[in-house]
Amino acid sequence: QVQLVESGGGLVQAGGSLRLSCAASERTFSTYHMGWFRQAPGKEREFVAGISWSGGRTDYADSVKGRFTISRDNAKNTVTLQMNNLKPEDTAVYYCAIKRPPAPLVGVYDYWGQGTQVTVSS
Repeated sequence: QVQLVESGGGLVQAGGSLRLSCAASERTFSTYHMGWFRQAPGKEREFVAGISWSGGRTDYADSVKGRFTISRDNAKNTVTLQMNNLKPEDTAVYYCAIKRPPAPLVGVYDYWGQGTQVTVSS
């Protein structure tokens, strides 16, 4: 079973930046799509960003477009979410996820990490 471990969460003031990373145990990582999701207290988990297996295609939730950037390093089995101009409404637990193509980048994923907390103060 694939194991995903997120890191990089923390507390930041509004307008600040954080960089989340996710390390995958899967040796065929480069053949999988990767995604980031988040879940705020009392809300459902929502899609944040996704990147195709090659890195050639990305997708973002409207709420983070222009502020967040997803990228991957297939040589290191990692995916990164760079978050800039953070807002209090970005506060949530952020999860890394993985799935096989050719499924779309949004939608259901196969495996999930344990999550990392991001808190943005106003």
